[in-house]
Amino acid sequence: MKQRLREFLIRHATGGVALAFSGGVDSTLLLHALLQLRTEGLVPDVLACYFQSQLQSSVETAEVMQIASAMDAPLEVVPIDPLSDLPDLRSNPVDRCYHCKRFLFSKLAERARDRGLYCIMDGTNADDLKMYRPGLQALRELGVVSPLAETGMSKEDVRLLANEWGLNCAAKPSSPCLATRFEYGSKLTEESLRRVERGENELRRLFPGAALRLRVHGNLARIELPTSELSRAADLAHSISSTLRALGFTYITLDLEGIRSGSMDASLPPHPSPH
Repeated sequence: MKQRLREFLIRHATGGVALAFSGGVDSTLLLHALLQLRTEGLVPDVLACYFQSQLQSSVETAEVMQIASAMDAPLEVVPIDPLSDLPDLRSNPVDRCYHCKRFLFSKLAERARDRGLYCIMDGTNADDLKMYRPGLQALRELGVVSPLAETGMSKEDVRLLANEWGLNCAAKPSSPCLATRFEYGSKLTEESLRRVERGENELRRLFPGAALRLRVHGNLARIELPTSELSRAADLAHSISSTLRALGFTYITLDLEGIRSGSMDASLPPHPSPH
């Protein structure tokens, strides 16, 4: 697995790489590998690019900068405003990810050209190909290379290799953008996004280190936690309810199925048509 990824990166990175960097385990693993190859003289230049917007929490942005600094990685933080630049995004359409990825990676392509880098990469893994990911179409259209997916590395493979390499992010929970917390077709606003951010920050104080989501269904908050935390959540019901009611939610529920990626996609057809 490690050798296969190394050989793939060497083949595709000879003209330099611009990497979409989120600070998650997937892109962090790729950045670590690319920096190692640069040290060996096999990759001429590497640029990690993080797009900072209303769709990310301030905690996530701080973590990204900390991770890049610890790796001594060249990081460019690019402030963007997708809610203004992509007005249709405000209605949280089913193909939201397509439009957002097209917007972000077009900007990344511009930065790659300005710096003379020939390859654009991202951290899509093989598991992502099995899920509803309309953004993948945008990546294909723009010629983005996804080394983890193309070498068949699953999320578990990525975590195992990150652990082998001693990366602190090996067990880091996934952290998709805040728009994924809302039902398709619901209005996205700066206020609603910040409310979810504050709610999840409060929940993390109660469940430190746990993967969690605060899903929004109108005035109802649906909390997703690992199933191992459900009994503790019941014990903390009063604290959780009072905290989220203070943020304006009328109803607070605990999802008995636990945390799962893409739970908002449950209302979509079994096989949504690609964009």
